[in-house]
Amino acid sequence: MRKLHVGSLVSLDGVYGEPRGWASEYFDDQAAELSLRRLLACDAMLMGRNTYEYFAPAWPAQSGPYPDRLNAMPKYVFSSKLTTAEWNNTTIVSGDPVRAVEEMKRQDGGDLVIYGLGQLARTLLEHDLVDELDLWVHPVVLGAGAPLFRPGQLKRLRLLSARPRATGVVSLRYAGARDADGDRPAG
Repeated sequence: MRKLHVGSLVSLDGVYGEPRGWASEYFDDQAAELSLRRLLACDAMLMGRNTYEYFAPAWPAQSGPYPDRLNAMPKYVFSSKLTTAEWNNTTIVSGDPVRAVEEMKRQDGGDLVIYGLGQLARTLLEHDLVDELDLWVHPVVLGAGAPLFRPGQLKRLRLLSARPRATGVVSLRYAGARDADGDRPAG
């Protein structure tokens, strides 16, 4: 069974939106190596429409180990509004994302990855479909922006690792709710 990994850059005050404006200076060689390692372990990238519209204009024009892998791998955009996707190897999924991801996870192949904790990732986390949540907490306080989590039901996660990096970023890796206590917790 494939696993779903969700990774997100986040400020110290819990904001995840528009990381180009505040996270870039912390993206060093170690971060690049960790990001590439995660991407190489996955067979497909999942994203919502907003993430697609954020990534698609920038990545196709770039080259190097990370962008080459990202551009070549299958990408699935969950959207009821998009009808076409210009980024190569991109498929639009207009149905129920929970059912679609449950099916993807049952298929053979490598793991799945989502970048950012937008609506798609939060929905999948709420439905216990996220196997691993990797938060890179940056030493910045933004004071405003899109909060990492929306109000909702309680989710218990199990800490897998906490690693500070030379840049001041702390990588927090959690097992998803399904694996937090060995079973699905209530709530």
